[in-house]
Amino acid sequence: MDIELDKTDLHILQKMQSNSRISNVELARELEMAPSAVLERVKKLEQKKVITQYTTNIDPDFFDQKLLAFIFIKAADGLGCNTTGQALAKIPEVQEVHQIAGEDCYLVKVRTNDSTTLMGLMRNKFSKIPNILSTKTTIVLETVKEDQKLVIPKK
Repeated sequence: MDIELDKTDLHILQKMQSNSRISNVELARELEMAPSAVLERVKKLEQKKVITQYTTNIDPDFFDQKLLAFIFIKAADGLGCNTTGQALAKIPEVQEVHQIAGEDCYLVKVRTNDSTTLMGLMRNKFSKIPNILSTKTTIVLETVKEDQKLVIPKK
């Protein structure tokens, strides 16, 4: 990517990553800029696809989704073929799908209510994906840190 970001762009990204609901006026005040100039920069960051989405983090416990698991999947489709990955990505309980190097082909992050629900997910949805050869499941006992924030460099 040949996108040049200056110190102001990086500051905007840092602030918005910490709080995507920060108002344009508050952002402008912190940057000592006119609100219209900040708005223009944010729009450019969106157009350049530096900012791709605004999200809300919801506590999984609120919806009784207390079980977090990582599943290593070995698949029959060859390297570069993403058929299995696309099928996994369509399953609502699957939060992340990563094509990985090594013995396995995919690493999948899944959140469910409990081990019974996880077993049902694997029996009823994963088993319908024809290229899956095997799975290895790791259940999380405690989450020490879970964060999607990127380290934004300072200029």
